Parts: sequence; C-alpha cells; structure tokens
Amino acid sequence: MKKTILIIVFGFVLWSCSNDGNEAYIAGPFFLEVDQPSNFPEIKYDLKANTPTDAGFELGKKLFYEGNLSSSGIISCGFCHEQASAFTHHGHTISHGENGLEGFRNTQPIQNLAYFDEFTWDGAAIHLDLQPIIPITAEVEMNETIPSVLDKLESMPEYAKLFENAFGTAEINSERMLKALSQFMVMMVSSNSKYDKVMRQEDGASFTSLEEEGLIAFTEKCASCHSTDLFSDQSYRNNGIPYNPKHIEEQGRQRVSGYEADFYKFRVPSLRNIEMSFPYMHDGRFGTLEAVLDFYSEGMVENGGEVDERLKKPDGSLGIDLQNKEKEAIIVFLRTLTDYEFLNDKRFAEF
Repeated sequence: MKKTILIIVFGFVLWSCSNDGNEAYIAGPFFLEVDQPSNFPEIKYDLKANTPTDAGFELGKKLFYEGNLSSSGIISCGFCHEQASAFTHHGHTISHGENGLEGFRNTQPIQNLAYFDEFTWDGAAIHLDLQPIIPITAEVEMNETIPSVLDKLESMPEYAKLFENAFGTAEINSERMLKALSQFMVMMVSSNSKYDKVMRQEDGASFTSLEEEGLIAFTEKCASCHSTDLFSDQSYRNNGIPYNPKHIEEQGRQRVSGYEADFYKFRVPSLRNIEMSFPYMHDGRFGTLEAVLDFYSEGMVENGGEVDERLKKPDGSLGIDLQNKEKEAIIVFLRTLTDYEFLNDKRFAEF
C-alpha cells in the first residue's frame, strides 16, 4: 500500500464578510500531498523547508518548460528531459544544447529525486534546489546566467502573477525560481510499475515465471549496487567501462572530489523506467539492455581507474558471470520497472 505525506505549514488564507453577512473564503496555495510508497525508503528532500503547493507546482512546471531559461530562448529543461522517455533526451547519446554544442554525458532521467540528496553523474549538485544552476549556466547546455534569466522572467507579465500566487508577492528572485522548480520535480514520483504492484500486493499483480527468474538473477548479480526499490545505492563506482577518448575532459567523480581514486567513477543510476531511458551509461554508448548486459559479462576493462571490487571475479578478472538465459530473464524483469502511469501523467506534461 502507499501512504502520503502532507506537510502543514503557514499559508495565506483570508476570510472576508460580504454586505449580507455571509463569509467568503479566499484561499492561497493548496498544499500538495507527496506520495511515500510503502516499498520506498524515506524522502530525503526537506519538504518542510519547501512545501509543494498547487501554485508552486504550476510555476515550477512552467519554468521547467520555459525556453527563456536559455540564452536563445529555445532550450528548456524539458528539451533534454522528455516525459515519454522517462524524462531523458531520447535518441541522443549525449546532451546537446545551445549553438549545437555537445557535452560529454548522457541525460539522466528525472524521477524520485526527492529520495536523493546528490545529483548528476558525478554528484556535483548536493541539493535539488541548486541542481538547475548547472544546466542553466553550462555553455553546452542552456548557456545563460541566473541574473539574465531573472531579467527575462520579470519582463514577462504572466510571471509576476505566478510568483505572487506561489509565494505571496510578485517578487522574482533566484531562490523562488529554484524552489518552484524543485516543487515540480519532487512531485515526480514513479512508483506504480508492475514491480511495485507486486511488491505491495496490489490489484492481484504477480510476476510471470520468467519475470520471477529475472528477479532472482537480478538480486544475485545486480542488486548489490542497484539496491532498494529506488534501484540505486546512491554511490559512485567505476564499472570498468572502456575510457572514451572522444571525451578527454571526462574524469567522472574525480572532477568533483579531486581524488585520483575517484577517476571514472559515476553515480549508480536508478533502473526505474530503464526500458524507456536508453541509451545507457554516462556517455550513452549502449543502445540496448542486451548490450549493457553483454558489457557486464564480457566487456569490462581496466580503464585507468579503480574498478569496483564487486565487479571482479574470484580469479581477479573483470565481469559478472551471466549466462544468456539469465540475461534474457533479467531484461524481462527490468521491463516490470516501467511505470506507464508516470510516463503518461498529464500533471508533468508540457501541454
């Protein structure tokens, strides 16, 4: 079963009396209920510090799809995060943005972010409210500055009313803009896949025999890193992926920590909606789940960093022992993580 968290904090609520003595009720933003599925760990985002409201959510949604967050007025957050592909950049191995420039990383999905406290492939963002600053200011993404974005929003009459509805006054500032984006994103909870319904014993859901075999193989071979029902232990690991000479600036986690031991370590991604979020790996080099599992069974190499010990066989060689039947079953199981309700939820759609 699922439960919901409802945070009650101060809002602006007014009463007035009409000439006939009847009371009129005028309400400010309504607080939104954030799903806390019973099979999920606790939320990490501080909902008390930034409680989602209907008005804050709507402002965040408009900002998420607002092209004027970029220098050209075209590249929005939603440009690289498309709902049908689990909010990834479908069809692109790596992100590209303003002036046709390309980065060197694959767009990550946006789901269940309230349950994480570090973001991006290397953990450069340590708070959800701060994460949007990275793509907004990156030359190869949105290529803008926060002051310039605020100036543009102030020049658009509709935003004064939206900010007033969300925060009580029409003031437009960076804190409010970023909090509104977070209010939109923390509501993006993906928790209604077939897997979830089986785990919560809902609607008589059950696995097929092959899905069950896949779960068993996954638990034995993959779950040490893709753990909990978030399917990520939220760590950074070097998985033995060959170094990509096209991206000589890529260092993985080392770019943030400065430690040589973190070279080519990347955030363990969640596997939720993995069927829809291809291509895979930090640089999008694999187009299919079959290719990913083939890599883990026979494609891992020493790449100049410290390959994770969990990915070494007893004889010291790299790789996970995966038979073809196990690969087939694991992929069938992974498809049970596709949450069609989330992927078609009109609350998160641009139009």
